[in-house]
Formats: sequence, C-alpha cells, structure tokens
Amino acid sequence: MAKSTLYAAGVTCLGFVCFALASVAIGIPIWGYYDSPSGGYDFDRGYFGPFKVCKQLTYNREKCGNDVSKFRLSNAVFVSGLLAIGSSAVLGIFCILSVIQHAMISSREKVVMPYTTLVIVKLMLALLGGVLAIIATVLFALQIDEQERFGFKISRGISFYIQIVAIVLTIALFVAALYDVIYSRSPGGDPTMALDASSPGSATTFNNPGFKEPRSRNGVSVTDASGKPYSGIRNGAGTAGSVASMSTTVTSVSNGSTLDSVTRSPLRSSLKKPRPRPDPTLGIQNPGYSGSGSSPPMRRNGSVKKVRIQTHSTEV
Repeated sequence: MAKSTLYAAGVTCLGFVCFALASVAIGIPIWGYYDSPSGGYDFDRGYFGPFKVCKQLTYNREKCGNDVSKFRLSNAVFVSGLLAIGSSAVLGIFCILSVIQHAMISSREKVVMPYTTLVIVKLMLALLGGVLAIIATVLFALQIDEQERFGFKISRGISFYIQIVAIVLTIALFVAALYDVIYSRSPGGDPTMALDASSPGSATTFNNPGFKEPRSRNGVSVTDASGKPYSGIRNGAGTAGSVASMSTTVTSVSNGSTLDSVTRSPLRSSLKKPRPRPDPTLGIQNPGYSGSGSSPPMRRNGSVKKVRIQTHSTEV
C-alpha cells in the first residue's frame, strides 16, 4: 500500500506540473513575435497570442488590442487558443480527482465515486488534455506560417515552447495514469475493497473467546529428560514398564496465536513400581504336596512318614 501511495503522489505532482505549464502558456500572450521587413519611421513590430496583439512603440512603450497593428490574427489562431484553454481545464479536473484519489487511499472508503471509476476517468482526462494541447499547438503553428505570406516576419515565442513542454509531460501523464488503471484491477489495487483473507499478509484474525478446542484423545507424551515421545501410549495408558505423563495440548489465545502447554514430568510417586498384594497361599513350592489332608508317602527304612512343611510368606 505504501508503494501505491507514493506512486499516486507522483502522478498527482506530474498532473499539477502539466496544469501549471498549460496555464502559464495561456496567461503569457507571447506565442510569437511579428516584425515588418521594411524598417523606417512606420515600422510595425510586437508580439501576439491567441487572443490579442501588442505593438511595441518608441521609448519601450507598447499598445495592445486587435486594431493597433496591421498584423491580424486569423480565426484558426483564436480556435487554437480555445483548445489550449480546454486542455488546461481538463488537466485542472485531473488534479482535483487526484486529490480525491489520495483521500480514498488514506481513508480506505469510497469518496464521490468508486475507485476504479475514478482512475479510468483520470486516464480519459489525461488523454483528452494531451490531444487538445497537440491540436492547439499544431493549428497555431500552421496559421503562423501562413501569416508570413502577408509581409511579416514571424518567430515563435516563449509561450509556444512552454506549450510543447506541457504536451510532452501530458503524454507521460497519460502513460502513468494507464499504469494506475492496470494496477487498480490487480488484487489489492483498490484500497476501498475488502482485503483478501487468503493472502497471509492481509489476513484478518477474528477472535472467538467462547470457543474451546477439544483435547486430542491420542496425545503424545514427552518427558523432560529425553524429549522423545513414548510409543504405544494411547488414551493415557502405556505398556508395562513405561511411565505415563501428561499429553501435550494446544491452547488458543485471544489474539489468534496458539501456544503449546508445557509438558510436565510425572510425580515421583508414580515412578515407583506398585507392590503386589501379599497372597497368603504363596510360599515355598512343594510339588509333592497336593493340598489335601494326605501327603505323598515317603519311605525310609520300610517305614512311612508323612511330612508337611508350612512356612510364612515373606515379602520380597
């Protein structure tokens, strides 16, 4: 957006320069000089513009009017002056629209007309102003060459060359306005339109404080020491010999970002292997003992003796 603002400012400055030059060319009536080829007491010399003729007198005096000299302006020269005024007026409207364009870029809102319509109108005004200035200059130059046939020596004045410079700058202004139209049709070229949320640079985050993201049932547990996840842990239950820890969850923050919760290591008591409950039936294994009232016979020197071993269970 900053680049588009600087570019629009440059086009506006160029438009004001063209408008100023076109106005100066009309305001200074020195489009040409005329001089009678025969010198003497009744010499006729002076300068002229599209609307008046000024005759130079003795002692650095001058007299302006339509009937002060034998030099006469044709109707074509008068028309060229009207065309030059029209070109200056068109460039003035161009400058006004440029100011409105800056207001749209700054406020991001439509002012007077849509943004795309405004840049197209500016393009047409730049084209019209350049065409009018070219026609006025060419028409004036052709009629001045005709005036030389009536016995006057004619040369171009400073206002004529200012008008030529204004034409060159107006052509450059038209090219700049054309690029402005092309840029306004590209994505993001219209500052009054809503931003495209698909682009990361112009996306807008909408907060929803009431939304709670459900925790994943299959979390990944990581210990502080190893930093590696346990394999085979699902739904908080692990295999034999593994130590379960808390699952890593993702927490949504109100500004649109996400933060991973800190994984906490299990408590020290959970690291101990649970003790099995003592079973009173367990003891020293006696394969020969059937558990019934009678024990297997043991023969010793022909006698039979029953032996029963009873022990107390010992915790390991």
